[in-house]
Amino acid sequence: MIARLLTPAEVGTFAIAAVFAALASTFRDFGVAEYLIQARNLTPAKLRAALALNIIVSWAIAALLAVLAPFAADFYREPGVGYVMWVQALNFMLVPFGAVTQAWFRRELNYRPIVIGNLLSSIAAFVVAVSLAYAGFGFMSLAWSSLAGIVVTVVVAMWFRPADFPKWPALAGIGEVFQFGKFASSIYIVGQLGKGAPELLIGRALGTAPVGIYSRAGGLVEMFNRLVLRPVFQVCMPYFAKSDRESGTLVPAYLHSVGLLTAVGWPLLALLGVLAYPAIRLIYGDQWLAAVTLAQILCAAAAVELLQTLSREALLAKGQARRANALQIQLVLLQVSGLTLVFPYGLTGAAWGWMAGNLIGLVVAQWHLDRGIGLALGALSRAVIPSAVMTAVTAGPLLLVAQIWPIVEGNYLRWGLLGGSGGLLLWLLAARALRHPLWDEISGLSKRLFQKLRAR
Repeated sequence: MIARLLTPAEVGTFAIAAVFAALASTFRDFGVAEYLIQARNLTPAKLRAALALNIIVSWAIAALLAVLAPFAADFYREPGVGYVMWVQALNFMLVPFGAVTQAWFRRELNYRPIVIGNLLSSIAAFVVAVSLAYAGFGFMSLAWSSLAGIVVTVVVAMWFRPADFPKWPALAGIGEVFQFGKFASSIYIVGQLGKGAPELLIGRALGTAPVGIYSRAGGLVEMFNRLVLRPVFQVCMPYFAKSDRESGTLVPAYLHSVGLLTAVGWPLLALLGVLAYPAIRLIYGDQWLAAVTLAQILCAAAAVELLQTLSREALLAKGQARRANALQIQLVLLQVSGLTLVFPYGLTGAAWGWMAGNLIGLVVAQWHLDRGIGLALGALSRAVIPSAVMTAVTAGPLLLVAQIWPIVEGNYLRWGLLGGSGGLLLWLLAARALRHPLWDEISGLSKRLFQKLRAR
């Protein structure tokens, strides 16, 4: 809905500022959550030290964003970039008061407060964004909505915090947190920098409107990230760390997770690629149809990246923050190199360059996983073969039909409805026929849901 209310230039303005805020956000955490999750003996003193470090770093970042805002606005020749950054600086003043508590929830595998916080935060952000966009606030509607979401997240985390949970920071033990965090935070800083590289480079070379087009093309992948990857990232590292503490290895847990993730992610990304036209037309409107081809390429690139997307979390759960940091730097360098080498060919070239970087990154990630956690390439291949079959069964028939009955303006609604429902049905049939572990999860969830409804 926001994409229908804002112009490409307005979305591009916010997207540029959001890259800086997202990069700062990864530095703000400074690996505190990862430190708390992987710690074998977590004490109140360590929680207080983690809170102290989080406050110091977050408030410093807030001040830096506020100071750099005018310079960023001048560099991109757009005053709105600076205005958005000033509002985003307020976020960093609030976040520490909920971040440590949420990390403790993740360590304990208690996701009820996190789910409630995320849900209420999303609702608040959506309401504020739409209301302000209707009122004519333009790109600032997105900035204020992000602040509203942060406020709700912090309030919910404090509401569910245990009564005996440390409430005040302390400097004792902060050195231990810092030593782990300097590598763990670098992983996410470099990763966010690589993720935002297309917007930063395109914005400088071509202007804000092309950034908006590329951003909407990546919007389908971002929807997948929010719906699938973000919840997975919340769970996977605590799951890996617990597995390693209990059995001394996390390879079985890693293979199980990758198998489930690709069984969901590959078919969904393939469907999004086939149905990119109706998806973009329905979600964003006809002013964004130039993003269709880019979206298809970026969905394919995301499917490639999915094979190694949990590698950093696995290495961190093993306590190998230095190796995880080295892997992240190498992956981002490959992505950015691929992007810049073909950048003269325009937005489409940039998307294909991103794909090339991800392909080479698979080799690099496997090398680190082999040496870091003892993961053999053959074991990984066997774990994802069923996912590849499910993807072919799910999207293959739709791709063939699209060659005979192309998706155009006159039939995109029918294609979106029939293609989406047909793809879901084929995916379920494939999971059942293959007896994929995912089918057991779906069957178990369905039975529990039916029993609850029947009891009521």
